[in-house]
Amino acid sequence: MRSDYCGEVNESHIDQEVTVCGWVHRRRDHGGVIFIDLRDRTGLVQVVYDPDDGETFAEAERVRSEFVLQCRGRVRRRPAGTENPHLATGQVEILGAELVVLNRADTPPFVLDDEAVSEELRLRYRYLDLRRPEMFERLRLRSEITRELRRFLDEHGFLDVETPMLTRATPEGARDYLVPSRTHEGSFFALPQSPQLFKQLLMMSGVDRYYQIVRCFRDEDLRADRQPEFTQLDIETSFMDEEQVMDLMEGMMRQVFTHVLEEVLPEPFPRMSYAEAVQRFGSDKPDLRIPLELVDVADLMDGVEFKVFAGPAQDPQGRVAALRLPKGGELTRKEIDEYTKYVGIYGARGLAYIKVNDPAAGRDGLQSPILKFLPDETVTGILERTGAEAGDLIFFGADKARVVNEALGALRVRLGHDRGLVERGWRPLWVVDFPMFEWDEGDKRWVALHHPFTAPREADLEKLHSDPGACLSRAYDLVLNGTEVGGGSMRIYRKEVQQEVFHQLGISDEEARDKFGFLLDALKYGCPPHGGIAFGLDRLVMLLVGAPSIRDVMAFPKTQTAACLLTQAPSPVSEDQLRELHIRLRPQEKKKGD
Repeated sequence: MRSDYCGEVNESHIDQEVTVCGWVHRRRDHGGVIFIDLRDRTGLVQVVYDPDDGETFAEAERVRSEFVLQCRGRVRRRPAGTENPHLATGQVEILGAELVVLNRADTPPFVLDDEAVSEELRLRYRYLDLRRPEMFERLRLRSEITRELRRFLDEHGFLDVETPMLTRATPEGARDYLVPSRTHEGSFFALPQSPQLFKQLLMMSGVDRYYQIVRCFRDEDLRADRQPEFTQLDIETSFMDEEQVMDLMEGMMRQVFTHVLEEVLPEPFPRMSYAEAVQRFGSDKPDLRIPLELVDVADLMDGVEFKVFAGPAQDPQGRVAALRLPKGGELTRKEIDEYTKYVGIYGARGLAYIKVNDPAAGRDGLQSPILKFLPDETVTGILERTGAEAGDLIFFGADKARVVNEALGALRVRLGHDRGLVERGWRPLWVVDFPMFEWDEGDKRWVALHHPFTAPREADLEKLHSDPGACLSRAYDLVLNGTEVGGGSMRIYRKEVQQEVFHQLGISDEEARDKFGFLLDALKYGCPPHGGIAFGLDRLVMLLVGAPSIRDVMAFPKTQTAACLLTQAPSPVSEDQLRELHIRLRPQEKKKGD
């Protein structure tokens, strides 16, 4: 139906006849001459119709926005002064000789050029939203990124192997999406949260190097970077250690950035322990573009009378930390109050601060409501340790370590963006030496920091039983500009170690046999050392294209309530369908006042 794409018509086509197809982006009538900007996935081209051909001109007059057209004509250079340097086709136009309306369109519910359209409206009419050039470009870049990922892995001997979508429910963290079975009454499949167990079984099968770009499902509360169904690049290898896996993945990421963005990433990527990351940045996924760091000052506060500081300083589970903001003395009281409210989201009960007007003047050069509670030696120690200079502001966090880390870590990022401190470029980082377990205060038990199949460090195997809280894992996360884009580990490949980890997690032998019996059996028949990693493809693409949310790099995403506005899913089903699945819905109980 066409000889050329709209966005590819250029000066090499001058005096040639072309046929293009697409949607009417804009129609203009200038003194009897009609200009149509025709759009397809490659861009725009201007088609001109004059009154010399009465029938074709009359058809062009009836054209409206988003009509689907086939246009035939001769390419010519635009008249001097009418060129458009912002378009790839801006030096030429098509003098239309024929116009066929392939389909008409109602007036769209929003103007495609309008950047202020609500996300709800965009998702309701997603097929229109995807016609916008920026949305299509994101999908194109996503395709290019996945192509480079596949190319690298194929070139390095990895096999693309599919794993089941219908599997069994296992206690891996998030809530499962369940699928009732028609043929097995009262039983359910679960949609996979990840192919974790299957890719380990593939290693036990001798596949050696596996990958898959796979859909995963988690029924959990959503936010900007989460969806109930998402895509991950899943990778597993045998007979490699963590250093080899990380080196290989660095090469893959460098290839993607070089070929897709023409950006050069550092070689090698820097590495940082979990403990150091949390101590310096309050987070295990620090954004290294922001030159602000947390500084421990608990020892300086240990003996002060101010219980807000002294209590956490004397608590083994507490932390007192300072965060220096260069030139932060410019902040108004209203701005400080806003930041105080912000850290409250993370459990902080306040946000103490000191304005540093003249550090050389000691206490007299400072301004703060907490100064009266701090002795001179404490104030001097704070200034020296934080490296405070005139005009700076020092924020403080004092509470349980988790609260301080989350609150000041989030404040650090917020200040970096608000104050224009974020450096340009890409800052990848491997975070390593994660704890195997973390203590759940609510359930009073250990939980896996990553997942139950993560291997402990060989040096810490004896601590599994005697001191699980001190046991470090062989896990590694890849962080890019403050976002975790990939996480992996060496896996447990000996049955007795896996059973001990289950015991520490409170999984009984009976439950382990019920939920993971097939894995425990497979471990008995010559399981090789193996490990892998999974990359959140949606997150990675979101970062690379500069989108604000993963919803903007997915063709048909869900809302934050896990609903599809386009198809109106989820939706009720018929009684016949429920009967086939042996399901009966209980009537909803009426609330008081109904």
